[in-house]
Amino acid sequence: MIPPSWLHLAEPAIKRVGLTCLHLINFGFAFHLFKENVGGLCFMAGPSMLPTLDTSGELVLESILPHRLFPNQLGRGELITLTSPVDPSRIICKRVIGLPGDVVCVDPTGLKAHSTEHVIVPKGHIWVAGDNAAWSKDSRDYGPVSMALVRGRIAARVSVPTFLIQQIR
Repeated sequence: MIPPSWLHLAEPAIKRVGLTCLHLINFGFAFHLFKENVGGLCFMAGPSMLPTLDTSGELVLESILPHRLFPNQLGRGELITLTSPVDPSRIICKRVIGLPGDVVCVDPTGLKAHSTEHVIVPKGHIWVAGDNAAWSKDSRDYGPVSMALVRGRIAARVSVPTFLIQQIR
């Protein structure tokens, strides 16, 4: 307990600390809202997007806002981020292969299905694939993906020194 005679001295310091804490909390909320609704840096690792993205991992710039404003503007060949249909706690990166109404070959490589098998992508869904077909879990495994799972587009790769990448992991 602060003695009453010292209260007038401690009061400005307590106010400063309180305001600083509120500013930090506001910044944290603003950062979170920006990251979840506008975009930001994401770390993508794994062999499924090789050679486009390195297996040891790369930082990419994820652009979320344009997809939220114009969800039907996805194009074939675009790199996107989406919530994994298999594990909803993971965000994955894939390439858009087919749009609603497209007829796509289920597996052109013949690794997971006959190369003559085709499917029509249903309305509200897309067909996605990893660039490294041998190591990718994609629409060949789980079928067409709901467009509601798409988070955003990959706008750019960010060049980072390798020693920093090792520290991020």
